[in-house]
Amino acid sequence: MYGIIYIKNIFGVKAGDILFITGGVGDSALYRTTNQAEELELHGFKCSVTIMDNPVLANLADKFKIFVFQRTPYTGKIATLLEKTKKQNKEIIFDTDDLVFDAELFHATDSYKNMNVLEKKQYEKGVGSEIINDPYVKTCTTSTSYLSGILGKYGKKIFVSKNKISNHELAVAENILDNISKEKDEFVRIGYFSGTYSHNKDFATITDALLEILEKYPYIKLYLAGPLDMESRLSKFKEKIVTMPFVPRDKYYENIWKVDINLAPLIKNDPYCESKSEIKFMEPGLLGISTVAVRNQTFSEAISDGVNGFLADNTAEWVEKIGKLVEDKKLRHEMGEKAREKVLRDYTNKNSHNEEYYNYLKSKL
Repeated sequence: MYGIIYIKNIFGVKAGDILFITGGVGDSALYRTTNQAEELELHGFKCSVTIMDNPVLANLADKFKIFVFQRTPYTGKIATLLEKTKKQNKEIIFDTDDLVFDAELFHATDSYKNMNVLEKKQYEKGVGSEIINDPYVKTCTTSTSYLSGILGKYGKKIFVSKNKISNHELAVAENILDNISKEKDEFVRIGYFSGTYSHNKDFATITDALLEILEKYPYIKLYLAGPLDMESRLSKFKEKIVTMPFVPRDKYYENIWKVDINLAPLIKNDPYCESKSEIKFMEPGLLGISTVAVRNQTFSEAISDGVNGFLADNTAEWVEKIGKLVEDKKLRHEMGEKAREKVLRDYTNKNSHNEEYYNYLKSKL
């Protein structure tokens, strides 16, 4: 899938209003460029997406009026495009959904400390720091109000443009809901979906709670998806644990559909973890699956505790709230439906609404 996206982002660029330039082709790029471009297309803008390695990147300066740089390291190609864009007095926007742009804050995180020497070299100055520190660049977009607060120190105009579900993935979810039945047995399935190994410590924050839950309820199955090293203490319940490998995104939604309760833990008071968006509420919520999430700023803004999900602060609260959902099928269903209503209203391109941002972009055309 990502190979196709890579080729499309080089050879499929058509002139228009806005060009998104991304540093990669993973999920971050999908949400922050491809999906954002689709949202803006639905509101009348002509958008294209390309990758920073595009061999004719500099030539694209003549074909667009607004340039959005998403997690792009400062390479020769990027520098040339920036200079050409500035000479033509066009709009440059810095976009981030992560903390990697701020070297001081990112270097203090566990994620950075656990990198090898070569990996640390890539993040030495902060990814894209040259762009955000450029006085010419007046505007930033980001995915959360938490990141907006950090970006405030750079003196830019900031728009929060939340991550949203594309029309394609909305259709994938609708197809699953219409055509794939849930397992009908005595088990309640709890799921955790990891994106990278950087989530090992996030998952570890709820190990004690999961041990209690697995001990208390004999009819639990724990589904773990994606790259994850779980603590050895959980091996006591290995017969209750189902591991699922990394799969393409359409199949990923089928994996989410297999669970009844979704978990979204993060390390608290860690700026890198706090900067994560509410994707782990959005994606299960799209399928009407209830979530128990860490009580932080981002999830607290998305989840009304006890209405469309649960928020938890500590082990006792994780055990209590997971337990409520395990014991009450009706609550799981009602809470999942409320989550789906929230996601469809606020986190899909189909129903997107961000008029202040759209009007700003129109003013730059």
